[in-house]
Amino acid sequence: MSVKIKTKEVYEVQNQYKAFYTGGTVQWTSDGSEMLCQNAGAINLVSVTDDTVEPVIFGDADESDAVYTFALSKDSHNVVSAHRSGLMKLWDKNSRQVSKMWRGLHQGPITKLVFSDDDTLIASGGTDTTVRVWDPKEQVCKGTLRGCQGVINLLVFHPDVESKILLAAGDDVKINAWNYETRELVKSFAGHFSKVTGVSFTSDHKFLVSSGRDKILIMWNYETQQAVKTIPVYESLESVIVLPKGVHLPGLKLKSDKVYAACAGEEGLIKVWEMTETKIVFKQKNSLVTKSAEEGGLAITDLLFNKQSSKLAIVSADHNIIIHDLETFECSKQLSGFSDEILDLILFGKKDHFLGMATNSNDFKIYDTTNMNCQLVKGHTDIVLSLSANQNYILSSSKDNSIRLWRYDTAKFTVQCVAIGLKHTNAVGSIAISKVSGKFCASVSQDKCLKVWKIPKEFNETTDEKELTRLNCTLTELAHEKDINCVCISPNDRLIATGSQDKTAKLWDASNLSLVGVFRGHRRGIWAVRFSPVDQILLTNAADCSIKLWSLTDMTCLKSLEGHESSVLRVEFLSHGMQLLSAGADGLLKLWSIKTSECLQTLDKHESRIWALCVTEDESVFYSGGSDSQLIKWKDVTDEKREREMNERKEVLLQEQELNNLLQDKKLLKALRLALNLDRPLMTLKIITSVIKSQEQGLPDTIQKLRNDHKETLLKHAIEWNTNSKNCRPAQLVLNILLQQMLSGEFQVSELNKHLEAALPYTERHFKRMTEYAKDLKFIEYTLHCMQPHATTREANKTDKV
Repeated sequence: MSVKIKTKEVYEVQNQYKAFYTGGTVQWTSDGSEMLCQNAGAINLVSVTDDTVEPVIFGDADESDAVYTFALSKDSHNVVSAHRSGLMKLWDKNSRQVSKMWRGLHQGPITKLVFSDDDTLIASGGTDTTVRVWDPKEQVCKGTLRGCQGVINLLVFHPDVESKILLAAGDDVKINAWNYETRELVKSFAGHFSKVTGVSFTSDHKFLVSSGRDKILIMWNYETQQAVKTIPVYESLESVIVLPKGVHLPGLKLKSDKVYAACAGEEGLIKVWEMTETKIVFKQKNSLVTKSAEEGGLAITDLLFNKQSSKLAIVSADHNIIIHDLETFECSKQLSGFSDEILDLILFGKKDHFLGMATNSNDFKIYDTTNMNCQLVKGHTDIVLSLSANQNYILSSSKDNSIRLWRYDTAKFTVQCVAIGLKHTNAVGSIAISKVSGKFCASVSQDKCLKVWKIPKEFNETTDEKELTRLNCTLTELAHEKDINCVCISPNDRLIATGSQDKTAKLWDASNLSLVGVFRGHRRGIWAVRFSPVDQILLTNAADCSIKLWSLTDMTCLKSLEGHESSVLRVEFLSHGMQLLSAGADGLLKLWSIKTSECLQTLDKHESRIWALCVTEDESVFYSGGSDSQLIKWKDVTDEKREREMNERKEVLLQEQELNNLLQDKKLLKALRLALNLDRPLMTLKIITSVIKSQEQGLPDTIQKLRNDHKETLLKHAIEWNTNSKNCRPAQLVLNILLQQMLSGEFQVSELNKHLEAALPYTERHFKRMTEYAKDLKFIEYTLHCMQPHATTREANKTDKV
């Protein structure tokens, strides 16, 4: 019994996942439920609890007045932002409205903002080496503090509000402290040899700890300004936080009389130092941040501590925000702020529950599609280029010349690397894992080789990188003359297809890598190959803007689809091989019918190249991603569209029947409203003509009672009738009524000039014709009048003769 396959006609955007943090300031609300993140020239609000990202709330990234930096008040009620225009704006966080606005007075951009502990003052530091203290209520500058050199990159109010002290650091490696009321420089802490990146006070305010790019931590006696302890940490530090008393760390009891400082930097992990004894008491082992590739580079850019929830947040250089519970130091939340260029997407798990994403990063990301919770997967040492998955494993490839096999647990939402393959000599650009047997996988590389790897039945249960199971490369073939872009395994695991920059695609026997056939015909490099799920057909798409379908039996080209105006980067089969979904370098997605070779729909939401496509098993949803950093979820709304069209058709038929009934009953004025509602110019004309013929009164009153949109529809209809001289009388009658209502203000029409331009030429022609008719009529009347005396005389003569 054959089953009729329903084809797709319409896809619509269900969700768009855009960047919400692209670098800069991150602030945590006091209750720990939300974070404010700098996103280009705007600020986004992110929920830590459910991953919802509010739209731009403070400022607009599209406007010229972009946000340079911002600060959140200690009570989390207000936000102050510094803008490109030089303005400072105070926002109410809840209403998202500007409550105060004033000019910043700095001779250049403002780089740092901070609220005092009682939220009564705001300090701003700029590129002009000055620090200014503001009263936000009065919008006045309370004082300008000078003494730093270079760009101000650190501002801290003394925790004791009564002390009236503000600390700042610039490029001169000193930490300066002013009394902001007297504007006097009261203290200076000199000990660092490079940029100071962090300052944190102890709970009793007697000591402060500072971090720097010079790879040292210094604990200062605040009163004497002396360095009590200087600790070499052998890494550039970006942030330091003195942990408050009562905080617990896993397997460690913190003593109340000691000073514990958490710091992080280029190594990508958090270390907790006991400052008085200069020793590490805790070192993070489960870091999800990759170590900086070069000395002095960035890995962790900031640390945030939330006292109420006892959680520590790490802000990474890859724009990820990772939240740890201090008591267990387990990762409780991961937020991916910016995905950069999305290179590949896969769906896996039951009912495609999880989404894997490879971006311009050494780590790839896994999302739970139900709530878009994110998890970073570390392992590769260079950018991950491709992903593939079956019911048991995930396979990844990278620029580090390796492939990795990962075992995933959908219940626990965990991924573990179980094996690694290291035989390629260049970046591995594409991989494929067998779906049916799951016993082998294939990889292609810039070294022009195709390799087949055997997946072992057992693995070494270890987390040590050196002891990982090695994948056994069973077959190798120098497959193409240039870089190989793609590889695909057939649905029955018997064939492997490859596509290359040498403009050819090749078919290989999976058992021995013997060449089965070569597909020639593309004029540019081939980006992707796909096997049809039901037919003996191979699909190729290339940089020559075309998609080709090839027969696997005789290697001939069956069909070529052309419609993209730029490179076709990815294509997937739909509807049991009856349709195609293609993605182009111009940011367009196209839905094709293979039978008719027609493009059924073009989807335009991406701004640039679309590298990745993945379709759910039931084909109701697909995801797309590309170089614009957007992940877009598309939903099939074909059934909804068909149902909507059917309902609309039913409604129209009912209204047409009602219209016929009204006309039959001679209820012309009621029928007029319905005809306008149905937008039927001919029917409206018939009704107006019938009203005129029947001499029925009330047409102006009826038109006056119409809604404004109905009047505009009637105006369009009248202009359309006016083009035919037969219908000029009803057209001019309606135009006359509507123009009078326009003059009286009862009727307002959009694009009036356009309507008048359309009506005037024909109206002038009708007027000219009627004028000529009137002249002819007058001439006939005059002729008859002149002939009348002669006719009277003639009749009289006839009478006399009789």
